[in-house]
Amino acid sequence: MLMMAVGGVMWLIFTAMLALAIVAFVMAAVFRQDAYRAADKQNKGFWLIILGVAVAVNMFVPMLFLQLAGLVATIVFFVDVRPALQQVSGGRGFRRRGRGSSSDGPYGPYNGGR
Repeated sequence: MLMMAVGGVMWLIFTAMLALAIVAFVMAAVFRQDAYRAADKQNKGFWLIILGVAVAVNMFVPMLFLQLAGLVATIVFFVDVRPALQQVSGGRGFRRRGRGSSSDGPYGPYNGGR
């Protein structure tokens, strides 16, 4: 009974590590290439390769050491790279939609002098 509980907890931990790696990979893919340069971080291709390897290791290679290395890379992305990218991107990695209109000026909407 105890072994089943330990096995269940380990499965939950490995699933969480895989989910975090996938989310980090998607976030790395969403940010623009120039945001990485502006934030003075490694380029987008580097992070996509590192996080893609982390996803692949978590899915296909049951070696704890490699999975922990992928977890470290994922944590570094979330703690260091992502906040810097958000800061230079204005808070989001993708184009802002639904904010303002084409007639908005620097001080608000232009109403035609009314």
